[in-house]
Amino acid sequence: MNDAFIALGSNIGDRSVFLRSALKEIEFLPGTRIERTSSIYETEPVGYTDQEPFLNMVALVRTDLGALELLEELQTIENKLKRTREIHWGPRTIDLDILLYNQENIQTEELKIPHPRMLERGFVMIPLYELQPDLHFPHTEENFSKIIEERIDKKGVNVWKRNNGEGEFGLFEN
Repeated sequence: MNDAFIALGSNIGDRSVFLRSALKEIEFLPGTRIERTSSIYETEPVGYTDQEPFLNMVALVRTDLGALELLEELQTIENKLKRTREIHWGPRTIDLDILLYNQENIQTEELKIPHPRMLERGFVMIPLYELQPDLHFPHTEENFSKIIEERIDKKGVNVWKRNNGEGEFGLFEN
């Protein structure tokens, strides 16, 4: 089994419904289960800022899928949930990014792990740290708590719904 941390984000329509739908689709992937999820954070857009705020979260997934297979499956889920790519960093129904896959460094044309911009993004690092506070950046001794303390801008990243650990995914009404 492989451990993958997946970032989820949405800022179109009923954002929490898109997050929940994506989590349900991930649960349906062969040999895959969601171990834990972070709280949901409402965050200001980064890059292209003329858009609505995002809901963001991170899920820890255990899967038999290889990293590239998982990427393909996540892109299929994005397409199923009507993700479009009209504006770089623009509005989206759902965005699914593999942040970490085991403690591997993967550099292919299709996939870069660790995610190349994760250390610049509070909306990724804060929920990731909440989910797994003892993580280290792959192949280094650099602890995520130190990265967050020293490098992450926390402004604009606010808890929208705290994960209480109960019910389906710990966040959503059953």
